[in-house]
Amino acid sequence: MLTITPTGKILGATVTGVDLSRPLSDADFAQTLQALGQYGVLRFSGQHIDAAALRDFSLRFGPIQVGVSEGFRHPQVREVGILSNVTENGKPVGLADAGQDWHTDMSYRETVGFVNTLYAVKVPMRNGKAVGDTLFANMHAAYDGLAPEWKQRLAGMTATHDFNKFWENMRQNHASKRPPLTPEQRAQRPAVVHPIFMTHPITGRTVLYCNPGYAIRINEMSEAESDKVLDMLFQHQLQDKYIYRHSWQVNDLLIWEHIGTLHNALPDYGPGEQRMMLRCQVMTTPQVFEPGFVDRAMARGSALQ
Repeated sequence: MLTITPTGKILGATVTGVDLSRPLSDADFAQTLQALGQYGVLRFSGQHIDAAALRDFSLRFGPIQVGVSEGFRHPQVREVGILSNVTENGKPVGLADAGQDWHTDMSYRETVGFVNTLYAVKVPMRNGKAVGDTLFANMHAAYDGLAPEWKQRLAGMTATHDFNKFWENMRQNHASKRPPLTPEQRAQRPAVVHPIFMTHPITGRTVLYCNPGYAIRINEMSEAESDKVLDMLFQHQLQDKYIYRHSWQVNDLLIWEHIGTLHNALPDYGPGEQRMMLRCQVMTTPQVFEPGFVDRAMARGSALQ
């Protein structure tokens, strides 16, 4: 029987009593979807699954984005990406860039990220302790904690999100050897606009949807005022009281939702400390934001239309 045990912290719960190498029952999917909204981050520990099972589990929540680089995808299951610092025959096994600072995936696209699933194949250890933790911040709580005058002032405002902000941060502050984006590459990923406050599709509550990884401008303000307010929002949402830290174990499957959380993978491990994760990036659909989404998804046993 599926059991959900909260961490007792600002985010997170552990799910037991289910084997994800087999399809979730409709009832277990419904319970998982509700818990995902309530706790933001769910850990299924001790799972023994292959890439196909990870894909099939992820597809219950929506369409999977397939990455553009063949080298960073699973060779048999193209929907599954590989995040890794492992090399074989002098070649990287997966996407090695870690430590992207705080962000939420795909906010730089019109179609934003919905959930991530990440399965731990190798976890770096040092002195008997795992390194390479992932931090999460609770954007339900961050919105609730805003002063009433800021909630009122920012209501209805929008922010521009730009992929190039993240790209340049990796180049300038994280020693990434990637070249600058070309004008053609930037044209392929144009900046997009999203509301600063968003109604969460699972909980129905308001969240702060504005992250330091991609948000560059509050459009209804002057540039100078926008810079000050964004800095205030980023400092506010990353207070310790809003942050949850996940320490990985091999065979953890972690799923988190992007609309109500930010995350930050800590790159505190060296090239000799191997880390390998299998990942599926599940995107939203327009139906996710329509009234009754959760009831329909639970009735179907899937978020797919």
